[in-house]
Amino acid sequence: MDSVRTCIGCRSRAERSSLMRIVARGPEIVVDETATLPGRGAWLHPTVSCFQDAQRRRAFVRALRVTSSLDAKQLENRLTWLMDN
Repeated sequence: MDSVRTCIGCRSRAERSSLMRIVARGPEIVVDETATLPGRGAWLHPTVSCFQDAQRRRAFVRALRVTSSLDAKQLENRLTWLMDN
């Protein structure tokens, strides 16, 4: 059985395998493909709508516990590309 995590965008609970882990690397948000990068991580459905909800609610800064703003452009581009393909 897969462990359950909460999406920071829509706040719904889902199995870990259906979410992607993100971490703050300097001023940027990156996807942790293997879920092994050090530091505090957060979980997000790989959809543009959950990304936009998380951005609107300022959930990235809060969930990752950083004090400065984070650049999420790389993550947004990746999710847009996933939805297009």
